[in-house]
Order: sequence, then C-alpha cells, then structure tokens
Amino acid sequence: MTASPAPSGGKPPVNVDVRWTGGTTYEGGRPDRPKVSMDTSGKTGPGPVETLLLALTTCTSEDILGILEKRRTPVSSLRIEAQGLRANAVPARLVSVALTYHIEGEGVEPEQAVRAVDLAVNKYCSVRSSLDPAIRIEMNVIVNGERARGLEG
Repeated sequence: MTASPAPSGGKPPVNVDVRWTGGTTYEGGRPDRPKVSMDTSGKTGPGPVETLLLALTTCTSEDILGILEKRRTPVSSLRIEAQGLRANAVPARLVSVALTYHIEGEGVEPEQAVRAVDLAVNKYCSVRSSLDPAIRIEMNVIVNGERARGLEG
C-alpha cells in the first residue's frame, strides 16, 4: 500500500497494519512502531470496542493534561473510567459513553478541571470528533477525591 500525500495544510495520513495471529487475536500498529495486541474474545487483550474506548480516553487525557499544565496546575495522577453502552442490534454499535475522570494534583481547581474535560471531549479530541455525533458522551470529573460540578450529562 502506498501512502497518500497529506492534504493541503493537513496532517499526513495514518497508516496501520493489522495481522491475525491465530484464534481471536490480532496484532497491529504503524508498520515501523511497536504493536498492540487485541483479542476479539477479550481473553488476552482488549477487543475492538474496548480499543476504541481506550483511544477515546487516551486522546482526551492528553488534551486535559496539556490544558491544565498551561494553567500551571500540573496533574500528579489521572485515571479514567469509561463505560460504553452498545445497541442490542447488529451491529452492536456504541450508543453512549460515560467517562469519569479522576484528577489529582495540588492546585487543580474543580472549575479548571471541568473546563479542561469539556474542551478535550467536545473540541480538541480527534477521536471523539471522528465518532458518530449521535453517540451521547456523559462526563464526570472527580478532583482530589471530590466530585466537581458544572458538566451537563
């Protein structure tokens, strides 16, 4: 496969190679980078939908960390819980996702954390922007052990 040139003013294309390794397992990633193991049965690694949720949480996390660092309130710990609800149909697509961000850090104010999460999920995350907009995203933020207020959903 030959890579297409980057669109004018855009980022270059993302190319991945996925290889079936037997049974229900796959290994994939960029041809010249480390690989990720996936398992459609979920026994030895995340399945495709779990991998999608991992991509969403990782993408939003990078934005959150960057936003809070720019506010000079760096995060000491970040953990995200994601729960995806799927349609009882074929395909069993995601219909909603609940994201709970556990943010720890001296000086991190709940209002700043809520704003960072909102911007990450609704404006900056390319994974979220690539998903069907009909997928409802619920966001919760816990800062230093306390639930923050201010997010709808």
